Amino acid sequence: MNSITIHGRLTRDPELKTSQAGTEFCKFSVASDRYNGKEKVADFFDCTAFGAKGVAISKFFQRGQDIVVVGEMTSNRVEKDGGKVTYWGVAVRDFDFCGGGNSQGTAPAPAPAEPMAVDTPAELPF
Repeated sequence: MNSITIHGRLTRDPELKTSQAGTEFCKFSVASDRYNGKEKVADFFDCTAFGAKGVAISKFFQRGQDIVVVGEMTSNRVEKDGGKVTYWGVAVRDFDFCGGGNSQGTAPAPAPAEPMAVDTPAELPF
């Protein structure tokens, strides 16, 4: 089973884009702290949310806000500079607000809960 849950802060404002097939998707990055036995270190996760969930994230989140993301780890292996490089990311299945503020110390009010349909294209855009 491939599942990951991340709690952290957005490192940049979410970017809403549209694929060539017409599917909306949102790209963002989350920094999550962990302790390595001696000190706190941050791990950074590139995330992509599709359809209505991506639109909601782009609308209600901004850099510095806390978020919980649930999804699957994905990999994309490409050739770069004569060698193969693997890029890892998170395909977002669900998300939640955490109540943490953004860099200005305020968080926008969440929208009322609505069912969200998610279209996941076969090829992830990262």
